[in-house]
Amino acid sequence: MLDASSRYASLAVKSLAGPDGRAISYIERRILPQAASLVLIGRAAPVPGERSDLFAARTLGDPLLFWRIADANDAMDADALVEGGGTLAVPLPTG
Repeated sequence: MLDASSRYASLAVKSLAGPDGRAISYIERRILPQAASLVLIGRAAPVPGERSDLFAARTLGDPLLFWRIADANDAMDADALVEGGGTLAVPLPTG
């Protein structure tokens, strides 16, 4: 159902009965990891104007892994993170 690189790939698909009795499927809640618990491969600075997906492509080799950068920097908004300037923690892209 989900791409293997999705942040939700390891979560269970659950369902509940709707008012009409039909099953409604959903993905369980994702608990954000503590940034300190992630293994880093280094730090890197975004290029001015660089989007989070391009930063992920440059540092992790996959634009769909932008969410790993956000996790490693305790950020909910990956785009705001790269706009802030400075260097960012780049995590090991493990599954």
